[in-house]
Amino acid sequence: MLGVGAAMTLAAWNDSEYGTATFTAGRFDIVGATDGATFSSHATAGAAAALSFTVAPTAMVPGTTTYALFSVKTANPSAAGTLQLTAGTPGGTGLASYLTYGVRLVPTAATPSLSCTAVTYAAASASTSVVVADGSALTVSGAPTTTVPQAVTANGGTQLNYCVAVTLPTTAANGAQGLTMTQTWQIQGTSS
Repeated sequence: MLGVGAAMTLAAWNDSEYGTATFTAGRFDIVGATDGATFSSHATAGAAAALSFTVAPTAMVPGTTTYALFSVKTANPSAAGTLQLTAGTPGGTGLASYLTYGVRLVPTAATPSLSCTAVTYAAASASTSVVVADGSALTVSGAPTTTVPQAVTANGGTQLNYCVAVTLPTTAANGAQGLTMTQTWQIQGTSS
């Protein structure tokens, strides 16, 4: 008997497909301007932007209200988000207990001269633009976005203009004379 042995090799064909991706976290960054146009970062209380009030805060007498603008938007690049104003603890020699304030959002002007004055403050609708109610103590923070939509779009697309009105009421006692006050407000941004 003769045996014939045959060795067979089976060939298998194959193929592969691969997919890959690189992930990078986006950023959320807001910037502010005291003139509504020249934006930069003021990321800490020590680097806070100096607000330019219409009446020199050193010249306030009973019945005086002074106004200042602080505009905020997202940087480019940045994700969109929401903003909320928070009042810091006033410093100084006690004038804060006599002062009151309010904050409203004023629209971005069609002209380059965006302003925060008695006229623009009064023109801002009391029902849709109030961030802090008139007559509030300086320690009162802005309401969350329940009453005023304080949303900023990505990449600097939406600019919010906070008009701050600080008042020394007509009822301020003689004891207010010569006192000082320092206040820092924070605009806290949260990405969405």
